[in-house]
Amino acid sequence: MVLRLIPSKLLSFEEIGLPEITKALCRRPRGMFLVTGPTGSGKTTTLATMVDYVNTNFDKHIITIEDPIEYYHTHKKSMLSQREVGNDVPSFAEALRRALRMDPDVIMVGELRDLETIEAALRAAETGHLVFGTLHTTSAQGTVTRIVDQFPVNQQEQIRVQLSSALIAVLCQALMPRTDMRGMIAAFEFMVMTSAIGNLVRENKVYRIPSSIQTGKKFGMQLLDEHLFKLFREGKVSEEDTVDRSQHAGEMQEKIEAFRAGQPIPTSLPSEEDKAAAPVQR
Repeated sequence: MVLRLIPSKLLSFEEIGLPEITKALCRRPRGMFLVTGPTGSGKTTTLATMVDYVNTNFDKHIITIEDPIEYYHTHKKSMLSQREVGNDVPSFAEALRRALRMDPDVIMVGELRDLETIEAALRAAETGHLVFGTLHTTSAQGTVTRIVDQFPVNQQEQIRVQLSSALIAVLCQALMPRTDMRGMIAAFEFMVMTSAIGNLVRENKVYRIPSSIQTGKKFGMQLLDEHLFKLFREGKVSEEDTVDRSQHAGEMQEKIEAFRAGQPIPTSLPSEEDKAAAPVQR
């Protein structure tokens, strides 16, 4: 028998360790907020926390579409309907179409697994709904690329324009055991769709998104490797887990070795693509 352990209570933003700006983004009246990561990285728990925050603090109509329903929500300040694919609705795409006829304010889509569902979610975000969804990608840059690549080549330019205006944030996460053996801890990569990042998406320069995240700390943005290294320095996760979950294992190993030796921590150097795209200094 294969089982998945789901906490018996809904967790708060502070318990999960989500960036503070997440609360402000959950108050947005429209747009698409994506939570991404590999299977078993806590995406469902993060989404449940966001839905519960809206349910507790705002007078909204929330519809969730899940497969299967893992967290059960009760009506608080909002009115909330939970629908299970296979029991209540035939598919995610059909459920989204039906939900739009029921005057929702917030729609939570358990998984954006095909082109039809992604199209419906984008349409919902553009027509004045706040849409939460998940994807199995490991970085903000990879999330944008995955969505665009789902569409035929002749539509991709239009989708980049739509995505730059509809997407409000991407939260990528990795889950690992704590060194004190008191459960699990999550590391996050967080991208907020600023006008600068919106321009990169429209112009198909997504390879420059990581450097924009590094310079966007005032918006609460951070790279996954930065957060992983911070957790390692605080003694919350092991060296093995830090390297295994990092996006650039070689660079992370160098940082850890420099930290242990008391040497200056090497900073991430710009990629060759970034150097090529940078304006020439005259």
